Amino acid sequence: MTNQSSAALRSRLVDQAASDLEENRRRQQKLTEQIAVLKQEEALLTDILNLAQRYEGFADPSRLPEQLQDEPVGAKAKRSSTGTHARRSDSGKARAGDRAKAGAKGKSRQPLLGDLLLELLGKHDGPRLAKELRDELLADHPDRNPTPQVVRNTLESLVAKGRIERHKQQRSVMYTVVESGSTD
Repeated sequence: MTNQSSAALRSRLVDQAASDLEENRRRQQKLTEQIAVLKQEEALLTDILNLAQRYEGFADPSRLPEQLQDEPVGAKAKRSSTGTHARRSDSGKARAGDRAKAGAKGKSRQPLLGDLLLELLGKHDGPRLAKELRDELLADHPDRNPTPQVVRNTLESLVAKGRIERHKQQRSVMYTVVESGSTD
């Protein structure tokens, strides 16, 4: 090999090594950033698990977040049968059900949101907006604070059951109680 060809080979190898080192540094930086993101996600998921474990054992519905209290019992069961809670064993489900029954016996339950809304609708002759009903509910029952969406969903559930009627006036949706002779 001549000096010129060995110098060219050496130069190519030095360039290749420098390129490889730069690529390795770039990959290390990218992996460091990914690790930081994964650590943040891990911390968030750990917090979520801790919160879920803290609320999982409560039999007292007043200790649960507000929106959960206002859901019908069937909706809670449906939600818990999907998602992460569905992975619990059958014995875990039975124990949770026993705790809920024990809590229900020991403390008087709040009336269901649907029953409260029916009562409020019954006080009026004309149709009412969901917003008006929610405002009345908040005034009459300050311990209850359902979101506007929960109120609308509950009203729509009552429509589906045939207990109230929906009236559309332009872009507004109003509700009235079904006359007692036309139910059941």
